[in-house]
Amino acid sequence: MADSYKVYWQPGCTSCLRAKEFLKENGIAFESINVREDAGAMDDLARLGAMSIPVITRGDEFAFAQEIRDLADFVGVEMTRKQLPVAELNQKIDLIMAAAQRFLPQIPADRLRVNLPGRERNCLDLAYHIFVIPTAFLDAARGGAVTFEHFERLPPPELDSVEKVIAYGQGVREDFAAWWRAGIVPGTVNTYYGVQPAQGVMERTAWHAAQHCRQLMEVVAQSGYAPDGPLGEAELAGLPLPDEIYDDEVPMNAKAANG
Repeated sequence: MADSYKVYWQPGCTSCLRAKEFLKENGIAFESINVREDAGAMDDLARLGAMSIPVITRGDEFAFAQEIRDLADFVGVEMTRKQLPVAELNQKIDLIMAAAQRFLPQIPADRLRVNLPGRERNCLDLAYHIFVIPTAFLDAARGGAVTFEHFERLPPPELDSVEKVIAYGQGVREDFAAWWRAGIVPGTVNTYYGVQPAQGVMERTAWHAAQHCRQLMEVVAQSGYAPDGPLGEAELAGLPLPDEIYDDEVPMNAKAANG
């Protein structure tokens, strides 16, 4: 039907999963399109003028679904949830990056470079990605923009070990702390899905990184180890995280992973 909803997504994408869960929570039916499996999906989006995911469409209309408020507006659902204040978000972002630094060394060498289900991304890539997420926010807060290319980055050749990715992450933590100490939080920031309130993008930074950190933590647990300082309800309280850790259609388990 021309007026039915379609959601374009890919496995392991935090915003994709949250968008699908939001629609289900609100009883909104949609066609689920995994762009990693549907060869024509990105061409369909390009014809509409959308070059990134997640995207929700209705006929020739579409909305980017990175921000749940934008998705809610598109489907006519009123949002009442309050966002955490920026000071608390700042604390959570550092806490999440520190957790990624702890979890990465716990992943066995034979799992470290195994691709996650449905993606050409392994655990070392994922840890690097966790640190790129706050970097993208900093770039926007300093007058640049959050770009889709930020989130497509892979570790450069020189970051070829756990120790080097952890050191890179420490640099990001220190840079984020320096930005916060300067006390200049803009009202809005530029992103590839439009000009957005900085508080909302900062919140997305926190829960985006947290969701991927949960995935690292799950790999540690699947490998038979107790995560070092696991992130639980107390640490993640107030963040609009998905219920699932990886995806509701592509399970995250050792048998599903492909090398």
